Amino acid sequence: MESNQTTHYKTPIGTAKIEGDNNGIFAVTLIEESIDTSLKIPEDLSECVQQLSEYFNGTRKKFNLKLNPQGTDFQKRVWNELLNVPYGKTRTYLEQTKKLGNIKAIRAVASANGKNPIWIIIPCHRIIGSDGSLTGYAGGIWRKKWLLEHENPSAQKSLF
Repeated sequence: MESNQTTHYKTPIGTAKIEGDNNGIFAVTLIEESIDTSLKIPEDLSECVQQLSEYFNGTRKKFNLKLNPQGTDFQKRVWNELLNVPYGKTRTYLEQTKKLGNIKAIRAVASANGKNPIWIIIPCHRIIGSDGSLTGYAGGIWRKKWLLEHENPSAQKSLF
């Protein structure tokens, strides 16, 4: 029997709400209220909490989790391509659309990025404007900047 499970995890940039079941993680979202990290973490979510903790303390660069994001086939293709953007690197929206094979779909790709249900693990924060600007991030531009600096502390400082 499958049952959706939820836990909360306090990060340096806000509280993450993690949702999933034995089919994988289907959402990691930021919530604005400050909720303490859950004391009892459901078994299906414990590895996600562990890997996010390693990411934030600087010891994890690549996630290895069973993901189950809910969306359209197109959105899933976009999110899957985001997984190919390496830690500490950025890609422009245009580069992202080229990788997906349709440069005319730039607005649709940007929209799908904005609907990414699995924050940080599917790294939409690594997609930037063609001019290098930190455009469009559902969690707020300051968080996007923080994440990019966290992943690449020396090179990013001079960009902003």
